Amino acid sequence: MLPFTRITIIGLGLIGSSLARAIREYMPTVRVTGYDADAGVREVARAIDLTDDVTDTAGASVMDADLVVLCVPVRAMGAAAAEIADDLPAEAIVSDVGSCKADVLAQLSAALPGRKVIPAHPVAGTENSGPEAGFASLFQGRWCIVTPPADADQAAVERVSELWRRVGADVETMDPAHHDLVLAVTSHLPHLIAYTIVGTASDLEDVTQSEVIKYSAGGFRDFTRIAASDPTMWRDVFLANKDAVLEMLQRFSEDLSALQRAIRWNDGDALFNLFTRTRAIRRSIIEQGQDDPKPDFGRSH
Repeated sequence: MLPFTRITIIGLGLIGSSLARAIREYMPTVRVTGYDADAGVREVARAIDLTDDVTDTAGASVMDADLVVLCVPVRAMGAAAAEIADDLPAEAIVSDVGSCKADVLAQLSAALPGRKVIPAHPVAGTENSGPEAGFASLFQGRWCIVTPPADADQAAVERVSELWRRVGADVETMDPAHHDLVLAVTSHLPHLIAYTIVGTASDLEDVTQSEVIKYSAGGFRDFTRIAASDPTMWRDVFLANKDAVLEMLQRFSEDLSALQRAIRWNDGDALFNLFTRTRAIRRSIIEQGQDDPKPDFGRSH
């Protein structure tokens, strides 16, 4: 039995368009309605037949929905929820795909008091954005973390979890605050470091831009992939999850100072031990199927 029969997706960027494609491929009898605040995005979505219907207002998109998934930047969640509040069916479940959960849960609960709000975070994506960037297999073998409030309806939690399983994700349930701490380490801090390194390289007066590009086959190239991610989304992530990010950034700064000391004092043992430990972590990620074991990250040349 399908967990939902009428799903509305609000926000038709990479994640929203990928979810629409995945639902239509793996659950073809489910009716999918789309909406995006950008009229140009709505036009593209209609042109590529992304969903069964694309509405011109948020309210119209949810009128017969049994699930609404908000795929908008995390600081826009409350406004998006308020826009559909008057037209949302009484029994509809509202979820999202944001990478910050405590702040999003607070926004949605305030905008939709008494409604079934079950936040979720599919830990998947690329550096590309827009309705044409999505693809149905994006969630295959990836984690989706469901972060319900403490008093959530367990049947609603299971229905949202089953949706993500149907599109190929492995599902885990987690407390929202704990999720934010974990993702600050695994996602938010790495993005912050990537943005910083790429920005530093571009600011160096003694290295021309052509040299940076020319020799980017090293580690710098891989930082640029992360740093090419959607700026609006990541601005909102850092501000919405700032407490956890700042805590992890402080820890990183302390570890970086220790590494600086090891280099300054020629402490090769400390460097070797650190690099050995981090290499083992990379192997664990590959063993758990979260990345490609092929050389050069599976790139074709």
